[in-house]
Amino acid sequence: MPRKGQHTARAAIGDTQDGDSLYHHLMRYLNHLSEKHYSPRTVVSRETYLRYFVEWCDERGLVRPQEITLPILERYQGYLFHYRKSNGEPLTLRSQHVRLSPLRGWFKWLAKQRFILYNPAAELELPRLDKRLPKHVLSVREVETVLSQPDTSTPTGIRDRAMLEVLYSTGMRRMELIGLHCHDIDAERGTVMIRQGKGRKDRMIPIGERALAWVEKYKADVRPELVTGSDDGTLFLSHLGEAFTPNRLTQLVRETIDAAKIGKRGSCHLLRHTMATLMLEGGADIRFIQAMLGHARLDTTQIYTQVSIRQLKAIHTATHPARSARREEGGVRREEATPQPGPQDAAEAPFDDAQDRLLAALDAERED
Repeated sequence: MPRKGQHTARAAIGDTQDGDSLYHHLMRYLNHLSEKHYSPRTVVSRETYLRYFVEWCDERGLVRPQEITLPILERYQGYLFHYRKSNGEPLTLRSQHVRLSPLRGWFKWLAKQRFILYNPAAELELPRLDKRLPKHVLSVREVETVLSQPDTSTPTGIRDRAMLEVLYSTGMRRMELIGLHCHDIDAERGTVMIRQGKGRKDRMIPIGERALAWVEKYKADVRPELVTGSDDGTLFLSHLGEAFTPNRLTQLVRETIDAAKIGKRGSCHLLRHTMATLMLEGGADIRFIQAMLGHARLDTTQIYTQVSIRQLKAIHTATHPARSARREEGGVRREEATPQPGPQDAAEAPFDDAQDRLLAALDAERED
């Protein structure tokens, strides 16, 4: 029986004897992705969303790639738009987008391999996604409240605290945390090596002293008790002695945040967003944050220039005409004093580079 979280083979769709069917070409495409060293998670994801389309086609008697045209793809797009889940709610635009997007890659491959004469998905217009900000970002006080939730008098509490500290200190993704090995942490240099991150890219990033201290305590006092059987070197182990599944890690972090009762919800990505935003507010160059997060493109990182409202407030205070408001008192006109930034606001000086970039990002957003 496969372990929870592992991928299992799925049932065939349509006539299994027809080697030219959509289903058999889907299997060939998935093998191609594996041969090109796409991650197993990417292959499983592509299979999931493409199977929806193949099943939809099978129900309508469309069984071969040569039968698929742009109007048919647009009919499928309309089907997704009008589809209602069991609770009566429609698919979100993002859900529609992720179901349609793999079709482009699949039919492009089919055309390149000459299984079809042309790519019918080349001119398929995908739904335009909203440019949404992270729903929540934690303050320093809120983060400390979350980090203090695990009961560090217990072995699992020490492990959970160490994982939360690493997520907050480095901003790594949940799969990157799950994939960490003991030798990836270099306590002497204060770095962590993330191997085969998103896009199968390695990167080395710094990790804070407090996070390192909790990791070392976990490795010395707790991890030896969790190891069962052969030890493959995975850093953070569940009570079964195995690496965490993504869903289990998400559940653990979400429950910890809920237990903090800070009025905000989230999981691993909330700590990632918070790390990036607080670093930007502290004066970090956005390109350093890009390197920390492992973003391939800078415009992905620039979303944090919009989340970091404290810098925008500093500019507003320094440049808005209301800062020089005058008032009449006893027949004498007095100019209200403009508060001067204290030492803790030094990183928020109104004309520093980070804030110039913020204004530029906001201008670009308005133009869009």
